[in-house]
Amino acid sequence: MSAAGGADEGGGLRLVHSLGDRITVSDPASGVELLAYVYRPEAAWEAPRPYLHPLRTLRGDLVTGYRPNDHRWHKGLSLTASHLSGANLWGGNTYVRGEGYLALPERVGSMVHVGFDEVAADGDRAVVAERLTWHPYGGELWAEESRRIEVHDVDRDAGVWALTWASAVTNRREEPLRFGSPSTAGRELDGYTGLFWRGPRSFRGGRIIGPDGEGPGLMASQSEWLAVTGEHDGSDGHATVVVAHAPGNDHTGARGTHPAHWFVRNEPFVGLAPSWAFFDELELAPGDTLTRRYRVIVADGAWGREEIAGYLESHPW
Repeated sequence: MSAAGGADEGGGLRLVHSLGDRITVSDPASGVELLAYVYRPEAAWEAPRPYLHPLRTLRGDLVTGYRPNDHRWHKGLSLTASHLSGANLWGGNTYVRGEGYLALPERVGSMVHVGFDEVAADGDRAVVAERLTWHPYGGELWAEESRRIEVHDVDRDAGVWALTWASAVTNRREEPLRFGSPSTAGRELDGYTGLFWRGPRSFRGGRIIGPDGEGPGLMASQSEWLAVTGEHDGSDGHATVVVAHAPGNDHTGARGTHPAHWFVRNEPFVGLAPSWAFFDELELAPGDTLTRRYRVIVADGAWGREEIAGYLESHPW
């Protein structure tokens, strides 16, 4: 096990915690830093929040973007809320019905690191369990989140590894929290909110794959998973990133919960999000908790539908 400020000395994953800044997880066998979980506060305009960047394949190729010039507030893989009861915890401009995107810094909030319940590496599994608070611009407490990120299933022969992201967000206001998106505010097919992966610039034009279709037309679709393959700059080859719902997410709303639709595009940038509120706002009552789990698979090579489906079938939840 690795302690805060230390590193795992075994033969499995290596974890290093730089206190107040970040936690890195590396694979000693390949010599690659697979990810960094950064929790230090950053620029207020960018809605400070913890995030994962870089994410790398086992070959060492980058599969996340960070502060791109088109959207400085896009940071690797993060969980956030573009529209939350009038606040913007996403960062940057805020979409306002009938007016478009406006610079409204007084609406930009933050997610604040409170503490870690577990930071450990044991064999081929690493865990980061964190407590956070959510705040509007004025600093009031709106929500508390318990987050658990696990790195697992490192397969060096196949060139693939996975992480599971679980978040439980509890409303601490005395009124409902309303999760929305630009689409719920009137912008067509722009329903991003929740967990969001920003791909590197070299992935522009990459192949978007779902269980039953392909291409940007999968925007606003519903399925258990969605994937993007892209080609690297600076090295030969491709990589595949898959985001999958846990069975308990009930992403179609069939069991009476709020449905999820995919936000996905490959132009003018690559991004993927299983949106919490694409078409309709999600309302969270005072004291209630919203719980979601996702799996993110990072693979060397351009996987096709059969490879993705086979991997998911052989690695059940």
